[in-house]
Amino acid sequence: MLNRFFNKIFLLLLAISLFSISGLMAQQPVEIQNGVAQHIFTFKEIEVLEDPSNKFIFEEIRSSKFDQKFKASATSTPQTKNLNKTYWFRIKVKPNETVEKPLILEFFDQTIDYITAYIPQADKSYNVETLGDANAFDKRLIHHKNFEIPIQNEGKETQTYYFKIRSSQIADVIIVLRTAEWFISYALDEYFYFGIFYGMILVFSFYNLIMFIAIRQKQYLYYVLYNLSVGFFEMSSDGIAYQYLWPNAPAWNQVAYAFALCATSIFALLFTRELLFVKAKAPKLNQLIVGIIAARLIFFAYCYLFDQTLFSYKFVEAIPLAVAFFTGIYIYKNGYQPARFFVLGYSFLFVGFTLKFLIMLGVSWLNFGAISYYSLSFCFVLEMVFLSFAIGDKVRLLKLKKDKAQQKIIRQMAINAKLKDTVNQELETKVEERTREVYHKSLIIESKNQALEEVNALLQKQAEEISRMNVLLEQDNEQLQTSVEKVSRDRVMNTEVDFEEFSKIYPDKESCYEFLAELKWSKGYHCRKCSSDHYFSGHILHSRRCSKCGYEESVTTYTIFHNTRIPINKAFYMIFLIYSSKGKISSHKLSELLSIRQSTCWTFGTRIKKVMDDRKKTLKKTGKNGWSQLVIE
Repeated sequence: MLNRFFNKIFLLLLAISLFSISGLMAQQPVEIQNGVAQHIFTFKEIEVLEDPSNKFIFEEIRSSKFDQKFKASATSTPQTKNLNKTYWFRIKVKPNETVEKPLILEFFDQTIDYITAYIPQADKSYNVETLGDANAFDKRLIHHKNFEIPIQNEGKETQTYYFKIRSSQIADVIIVLRTAEWFISYALDEYFYFGIFYGMILVFSFYNLIMFIAIRQKQYLYYVLYNLSVGFFEMSSDGIAYQYLWPNAPAWNQVAYAFALCATSIFALLFTRELLFVKAKAPKLNQLIVGIIAARLIFFAYCYLFDQTLFSYKFVEAIPLAVAFFTGIYIYKNGYQPARFFVLGYSFLFVGFTLKFLIMLGVSWLNFGAISYYSLSFCFVLEMVFLSFAIGDKVRLLKLKKDKAQQKIIRQMAINAKLKDTVNQELETKVEERTREVYHKSLIIESKNQALEEVNALLQKQAEEISRMNVLLEQDNEQLQTSVEKVSRDRVMNTEVDFEEFSKIYPDKESCYEFLAELKWSKGYHCRKCSSDHYFSGHILHSRRCSKCGYEESVTTYTIFHNTRIPINKAFYMIFLIYSSKGKISSHKLSELLSIRQSTCWTFGTRIKKVMDDRKKTLKKTGKNGWSQLVIE
């Protein structure tokens, strides 16, 4: 009997223990309480069931055989880590009829694409509501950036809510039970702080845009574009943009944040490059920044065109951020002072980015509320302030350099003024001395001028007589000169003369060019481009410029003298000597006669001899001036 009694006691204790354990393992319902304005579902209060193939229907999910398939969340905030896969979430709420305030369930993450909410009713049926940012904004139950569902606080039995969720990016399933009164207060405060945040972005952007218009420094423009990109990204991420800018464009809302994030990285690097003079102070880092910008654009284009799910990997922005941060540290270590504010600003941004990244990786203890959720926005504000300080510091240093340069110019101008005064005094003294000297000499010159006037009168009479005789002599000289030139030219063309005598016929460049012009255009001028017969003098000596097409032909073009470096009169004489000797004169002899290097004489002589060889038949028929047949090509 005693053994039976102890066995029964043992079985009773075992049953109580098993019941207690099963109670601990079961999902914990959240009871609505009067003193609690809001409650965030965490850990065992929210259960998850993955449905990768999206094959389960709600009737199956709510059936008893699926009770054990739901698993309690292992973290404070469960996430949909498998992109575009279906997840089922379940929460339990215990009504409390003593609470008379209306209640709502709110999804804090406004980036979730699809939410199908199954809301229990008093008759144990379920009302289905469709939410998510893949739907038009005006279809939401409450027009707020987050997703809200009004719930009923009726009955005494625990009510189970089911949510079917699917998203193209990692989403935080933060479900909050709030009173409508608390929600309104919270929403007003949140929108107020949003107004301050975006207002600061607009104020900073407008101020720097004015500075860009006034100063025309690209750093201000890049800073404005960077701030606007940050604001655009934040608005796309927190749902403000979807609510106010494009409420009827859900497709665009899915990728808008990616455009903003790409623009933020690019303009941040461009701003870094411009503000810190990276191109001059760190050429290798400048090349790295340009490469990162190109790679970021290529990655964005690939994601947009081929696989938009890659947009969810926002951690790639750590690369441009790290490059900009390292560049600021490097430039600051090299002594550029404005970089200190740049480094400080990016330090805050780096901390915020790291915090968000760790939360995304599942470090749940960091996700402790609104402060951590909006930490990146707070860090953006701090970074924006310190970057403005960096720009101001840069302008201050430039102003100091300008002031020093102006002071140096003023000092130099003072020195120049002293030198000018000293030089002027010396000049005045010398001018006075020179004036006295000139005055005394002018008296002497005046007396001598009187004597010269008398002599000039006598010389004038003699000059008149000489002029009459000169007229007669000029007539005789003209006739004589013509005869001498003709005889000399004929002699030069047919006999062996030296260079001195040859130079009397062609003494200079102008006489040679004049002879070439008469020889080249002896049959009239014809433009080689358009065959026009009309011309006027060109810019080069004895050249001719076509009056129709403007083509200018120099006198040496299309002659054997084209592009030769030998003085033209010596080149004339060389042709004459080679022609006269029938090509038998050596380059050494030519070098001796003309005082030109032997190699030059050999080169030009070879060219002349080739032309003589090509024109043997023509040269046999020529009389005097036969050497001139070698000139024109």
